[in-house]
Amino acid sequence: MAASPPAFEREYYDTYYRDYDRQNPPRKMRHYRETVERCLLPGSSARILDIGCAFGAFLAALDTRWQPYGMDVSEYAVGQARSRLPRAHLEVVRDGVIPFREPFDVITAWDVIEHIPELDSVAAQVCQHLTASGAFVFVVPVYDGPLGPLVNALDRDTTHIHRMARDFWLHWAGRHFQLEGWWGIFRFLFPGGHYLHWPTRALRRVAPAIAVVARRKSDERAE
Repeated sequence: MAASPPAFEREYYDTYYRDYDRQNPPRKMRHYRETVERCLLPGSSARILDIGCAFGAFLAALDTRWQPYGMDVSEYAVGQARSRLPRAHLEVVRDGVIPFREPFDVITAWDVIEHIPELDSVAAQVCQHLTASGAFVFVVPVYDGPLGPLVNALDRDTTHIHRMARDFWLHWAGRHFQLEGWWGIFRFLFPGGHYLHWPTRALRRVAPAIAVVARRKSDERAE
């Protein structure tokens, strides 16, 4: 399911995400938190898995009603997350397999699946680990539309192996899940440290990233 771990150790973060905290400011984490809160159905256990949890900024933004689980291919990132989130269940991914047996009410992947070669494997594992009514929420960069050439030129992360248009991701999500909604996100770290994070539905066909909410199809049953 995931690329080989050495590609995402400390050198990777020092190269591409040395401003990790600035790129994950409270207002961005609040938007993510509010998104998953809307996905949670009455009576759910509030168990959530963050795929590619990195240093744990998102899981740290959740309140105590949630049961937080996180996974990452990076031993370095998981070590950082454990220092921030002692109450969370955090594991390093081995052989591309989700390392938990529990079913989850929500599974998230914030800027992660564009790194993973086998997208159908991602979908299969997410479906297998979701509850019967569970939600899958993901964010990906997109490279189409009027800003596509600029997004591609500014993106120096060579581990982004799926540089796709937004319709590719919507079609992929629709094949494997019940698509509930999607919107665009404008984001950029300006010199001086200010980070723009602007979700929009009106300009979702123009935005350089999209957020997608999907749910496990009703004709599938959790194992």
